Amino acid sequence: MAIEIAMRLSGFLFLFILVLNFVMVKLGKKMEVGDYDSDAKLKEISDDPKKFQISVVLALIEHISIIALAFMLFVAFNSYSLILGIIWTIFRTGEGLIHIDNEIKYWGLLNVARQYADASGAEINSLRDSGSVILQTYDSRFAYAMILWSIGTLAYSILFVTYGVIPTVIGWLGIATAISWAIGEGIKFIKPGFNILIAIGGLSAMLFEFIIGGWLLFFSHIIP
Repeated sequence: MAIEIAMRLSGFLFLFILVLNFVMVKLGKKMEVGDYDSDAKLKEISDDPKKFQISVVLALIEHISIIALAFMLFVAFNSYSLILGIIWTIFRTGEGLIHIDNEIKYWGLLNVARQYADASGAEINSLRDSGSVILQTYDSRFAYAMILWSIGTLAYSILFVTYGVIPTVIGWLGIATAISWAIGEGIKFIKPGFNILIAIGGLSAMLFEFIIGGWLLFFSHIIP
């Protein structure tokens, strides 16, 4: 009974995280910034600081949910493979912690934006540079976090395929997604403008997490 509850909670958390991501996009918060010219971002924040604050709080809730998801999946599936369970718990917890620390630092844009709104002359350039550093740091740390996401996702996707606890096609989708995103992030360190694999990985990640979330939430009772 406890294992089935853990599976259903895992499914709920997969879907809950997706919903939070969609809401954050609606609020103008991107997973990766991409553009480090901070003028537009600082103006956007100073025009509507409340929206910025809400988006960061939602992001923090999402990242806490990622850590909770890692532990729920461990409770649900560690009996099949303790080693894989430990791997995904460590790496997805690490991902969540990096994201949380990243959002706390990203919050610093709010203070920069408030000063930027009333600044002039050389002070504007200094604040613009400060904003650019925060944005660039956010993206680089995001890339490391997503490599950890890839390893964690690969671990439980391998378990799904190996032990057949869910339809294997879902597990294979997770494996393909994790590998494509990890390779994409690796290539970006060498060639920053290369985003094709990450774009493909992002779309397949949403599809994978929607399917696995729905399956665990509604059909986990049929797992032997």
